[in-house]
Amino acid sequence: MAKAYTPGLKVTARTTFHARRLLPVTGSVRVKVGELVAADAVVAETFLEGDVFPIKIAGILSVNPGELLPLMLKKVGETVAVGDALAQSKGIFGMMKTIAKSTAAGLLESVSDSTGMAIIRGPKLPVQVRAYVSGKVIEVIAGEGVIIETDAAYAQGIFGVGGETWGKLMIAGESHTENVLEEHIEASMKGAIVVGGARMTAGAIRKAREVGVAALISGGIDDADLRDVLGYDLGVAVTGSEKLGITLLVTEGFGDISMAMRTFQLLQSHAGKQASVNGATQIRAGVMRPEIVIALEASGSSEVFTGGATAGLLDIGTPIRIIRDPHFGLLGTVSALPEQPAVLGSGSKARVLEVALEDGQRVIVPRANVELSGT
Repeated sequence: MAKAYTPGLKVTARTTFHARRLLPVTGSVRVKVGELVAADAVVAETFLEGDVFPIKIAGILSVNPGELLPLMLKKVGETVAVGDALAQSKGIFGMMKTIAKSTAAGLLESVSDSTGMAIIRGPKLPVQVRAYVSGKVIEVIAGEGVIIETDAAYAQGIFGVGGETWGKLMIAGESHTENVLEEHIEASMKGAIVVGGARMTAGAIRKAREVGVAALISGGIDDADLRDVLGYDLGVAVTGSEKLGITLLVTEGFGDISMAMRTFQLLQSHAGKQASVNGATQIRAGVMRPEIVIALEASGSSEVFTGGATAGLLDIGTPIRIIRDPHFGLLGTVSALPEQPAVLGSGSKARVLEVALEDGQRVIVPRANVELSGT
């Protein structure tokens, strides 16, 4: 029997999920192996060097740089506040002295008698890494971070914006085919991970942001709505660092697309539980998918997953999603895998497969135009 392999989104009712939580630079780890942590727990922390603030003191005092050092009122290494006197000119006959004041708070790091500049180093910037998912610490990487393990229901999305967040899972609407509208968002959803069915509208996103929803998940989004909410067009870089005030994740694609029923039912079955969401997406080399992780009670699951792209076997009965026009976004199962290439409408030849769509229709599409819709 003919077979093929294709990438796809991972959607599973239970898997062992590993979260690798690392600091950007060396720091300290605050938890131990075997410790149970909540999603919002700080597991590691460090401090980055503060911002640098140069001050042209010689220019302020109207002196040559070489004359600056004897005029300094503060010594290198001293802490200064905004408005503190750093240096003072001799004036004329002891009168009309000029004072150079600090425009920043921090540490006087250096004074140069060649440039006449003083450098104020701002306070160190704390960096904390949180657990992201509730689970058990199974490994500590000294000075860097930890690996956390949890049994979880897991689903990947097609696209997202905004970074990591977590909260109680709540459902907006009754069906996977129902659009997410402004009236679906309620004040009680503050801090929650809200799951809708089909396209999330710009009005719903704005209302969710006003209410304080942590993340909004649905089947699709219109690119015009996304641009309207963001205020600019997204480029091709990795998403996840947007300062939107909410994380957005779509499971199927752009446009009026309903969430896959199996995905909606999986999320719906866990309503009320704590979930973690990351909207970071990269669709070029080194594919990175946005994800939803719902921590479950341990069961000894043997499958281990750490996120990222998946690849799987295409066989008769495999559930797939068509990812290019004219059937973009439709779901179905593989009903036939012809071994010989077929001539497409464009006149080119390609390996194809037959898909039985959810409405009973059967269509022929290139194998490159599909991906696995769940496992």
